[in-house]
Amino acid sequence: MSVSQAPFAAYCIEDFRQLARQTLPRMVFDFFDGAAGSEVTLRSNREALDRIKLVGSAPVDVGQRSLAIELFGRRRAMPIIIGPTGLAGAGWPKADIALAQAASDRGIPFVMSTAATSTMEEVAGVSSGSHWFQLYLFRDRAMSERMVARADEMGFEAIEVTVDCALAGRRLRDSRNGFSLPMRWGAAQLAQLAVRPRWAWRMARAGAPRLAVMAQELGLAHTETIAEIMQQQLDPTVSWADVQWLRKRWRHPLIVKGLMNPAQARMALEVGADAIVVSNHGGRQLDGSISSIDILPEFVAEVGKRLPILVDSGFRSGSDIAKALALGATAVQIGRATLYAASVGGVTAVTQALDILRSELDVAMGLMGLTSVDEFDSSMVRNAAVASSATGTAVNSDEEVRTLGGNGANGAARGRVNYAGAK
Repeated sequence: MSVSQAPFAAYCIEDFRQLARQTLPRMVFDFFDGAAGSEVTLRSNREALDRIKLVGSAPVDVGQRSLAIELFGRRRAMPIIIGPTGLAGAGWPKADIALAQAASDRGIPFVMSTAATSTMEEVAGVSSGSHWFQLYLFRDRAMSERMVARADEMGFEAIEVTVDCALAGRRLRDSRNGFSLPMRWGAAQLAQLAVRPRWAWRMARAGAPRLAVMAQELGLAHTETIAEIMQQQLDPTVSWADVQWLRKRWRHPLIVKGLMNPAQARMALEVGADAIVVSNHGGRQLDGSISSIDILPEFVAEVGKRLPILVDSGFRSGSDIAKALALGATAVQIGRATLYAASVGGVTAVTQALDILRSELDVAMGLMGLTSVDEFDSSMVRNAAVASSATGTAVNSDEEVRTLGGNGANGAARGRVNYAGAK
């Protein structure tokens, strides 16, 4: 899909974000857009990506380029995965199906959330086979085990188990807006509907969003009861022993999502995980956390040659994705980027958003003198914060030089983070 053929007036992901802001009631937009606490982590994710600069390289023959990668023995059209986003149907009816369909059409995986508003059967029905299932290890392990069995029956390729939800982050925007499931309609919420009549009309036709996977599992129809049970089932005692328990029950690729401490990476290897996701949950859990992109090189140093490393949190452009690939990531999971698009126009808009990211990544790769994804390495990025310190500009304490390669002082003198040896 070329820019001239694009059905929506969006030429970057930020455009889709602004369209979503104009389309959704404030409480729904804030649910998607917001994060935990004072949203320090949300801002840090963006700031950290902006500090990292790409190194262009020319003249190089880049006439033939490929974005394809291999992951779990299968070819993927590009190093992008649509990650799990709960309650996506609050933005667009059956948004999970739209996300799955767009991912399938563009040859990349889609990760279905346990908190999806469509059923596993519906998602499996529109996917070409590259659909993964995000799982929580509930207090009632039998419930999680039944979900694993259903995922296997429905042909889900992989399970992505989320391990960073021992406690729920405090989402202040949701509290201030009175956002809940089921949606409650006080005077303030009804006033938002008055200025978003198209969204209200779509939802009236489709019905209020509900946690369809959980409803099917529990055999319940009452949305409030389902939501309460799901919150009650989140288990603060989850440990690596539980991940190992899951490994014994799932014979396909197992991905552990939500790691931010590099010391935990080796445990993923020990329990037999097939990949990890370096993730701070898009800033929605621990406020004040380090950004995913900043901690990524340490994970690469720990297990990068033995385990595929996915990363998420804050990625909004092909250039952002290029930075992660240069720092050793196998692929990038996106969440809000395609969620904004889904809220604007369903599968058509999500497909357009993926095409934007693909085009941006292709341009970045070509201008960096690369013809394939496996040519990325850490020599192709610099950190602007460290460059500033080399010229005498003040740098915050959390922007110190990394020393993964063992000669950080020399790296700072050259105005660059010493990422060498991280991949």
